[in-house]
Amino acid sequence: MNSPVIRRKIWKTAVAALLLNGLLVMTAAPSMWADEHDRCRHRIEKAEAKLDHAVAKHGEHSRQAEEKRRDLRAERERCWNEYHGWWDGHTHQWHSDRDWDHDSDH
Repeated sequence: MNSPVIRRKIWKTAVAALLLNGLLVMTAAPSMWADEHDRCRHRIEKAEAKLDHAVAKHGEHSRQAEEKRRDLRAERERCWNEYHGWWDGHTHQWHSDRDWDHDSDH
């Protein structure tokens, strides 16, 4: 029962399964990355909206606006650490330079 023919078939099946598994992982990884990247963008847009609201309600230099500005910077920092990029919801684009301190956050 443990003939060379059976061992070869088992070996070929195992190699084929590993190759198929590798292919599936490689095709699933970009969509997982895109979902995570999209969540990062969403968190930044939410923080930008909260900042805009605080500025409109309390003024540009209010304590509330400064707090929301810190929250926005923290979200951008988080995205930067994860993806080496950050989203600017006002211009609707990703930035590859860590230059959000020069962005017009109000």
